Amino acid sequence: MVSRIGRMFKRLPTHIADIKENPRWLPMFALGRVMLFRELAWKFKTAPGQLDLTNTLFPEVPAEKVSERLRQDGLFQGFRLPAAVRSEISSFARRTPCFGNFDRKFELVAQDHGAAELATGKAILTGHFFERVLDCEAARRVQKDPLLLQIAQNYLGGEARVTATRLWWSFPSARANDYDLHLASQNRFHFDLDDWRMIKYFFYIEAVDQDTGPHVYVLGSHRQRVLRHQFTLLVGQSSQEIERIYGRDAIVMLTGPEGFGFAEDPFGFHTGSLAKSGPRLVLEISFGVSEKLHRRFHGEPVVRSS
Repeated sequence: MVSRIGRMFKRLPTHIADIKENPRWLPMFALGRVMLFRELAWKFKTAPGQLDLTNTLFPEVPAEKVSERLRQDGLFQGFRLPAAVRSEISSFARRTPCFGNFDRKFELVAQDHGAAELATGKAILTGHFFERVLDCEAARRVQKDPLLLQIAQNYLGGEARVTATRLWWSFPSARANDYDLHLASQNRFHFDLDDWRMIKYFFYIEAVDQDTGPHVYVLGSHRQRVLRHQFTLLVGQSSQEIERIYGRDAIVMLTGPEGFGFAEDPFGFHTGSLAKSGPRLVLEISFGVSEKLHRRFHGEPVVRSS
């Protein structure tokens, strides 16, 4: 508990800077974890528009079905990136330097991960591309796909907008300690508290099995939350606590072939898992209803000026 509170205090400068940039962020951060206030916020959503879906990458996915599954479970599985799009993103990620463990001073390409760990003597669990993902035309095409926006508007309301686009590697490492796993969001179930209403799309650029760091989600936890998981400043919970409260059957491990995709309401409990046999490469597109913060890219623990 002491270490968790210590990590929370380390994030205070970032939270303060977020509030200065957008004061509306404070009431969301303070009250957004309480189901009563979240339900009230959902009542203010506007009607969705009807978009032209002619050029979507996912013509086989029914938008209404996705929204229904999200409302019920918080999760929908069934997207698949076209092979050419997936291949272009994979090629980009293999040749473009990423930032190890969120540190902009430490760049590496994926194939040098093992050598980088040997050279530094430290665990390198993640390699984020931050704004460099926008240099990948295929990733931008996914970001702008009309079906993803249509689903987001159906679920969140007509004001839904893209708030973040992320591409990152999860690397296997035998050196990881508890702090490394926490930084990589791989040691505890947690929920995201970045907006009143959110939806995220995840795409596995390479195949993911149970040994390559699958994402894990707790079905229904976006709409049902015990009181002690609402009235707390700590968003993280142990797997034992989650299983005891929400049941083992609600916990879904998401594996799939290359290009496999899913949508989730990130207010539901979820976690990453440690890649063991090989790296995982994920593209994430986030939609929300509030103005995004422009100072930093999602995941950066250090406050930076724009």
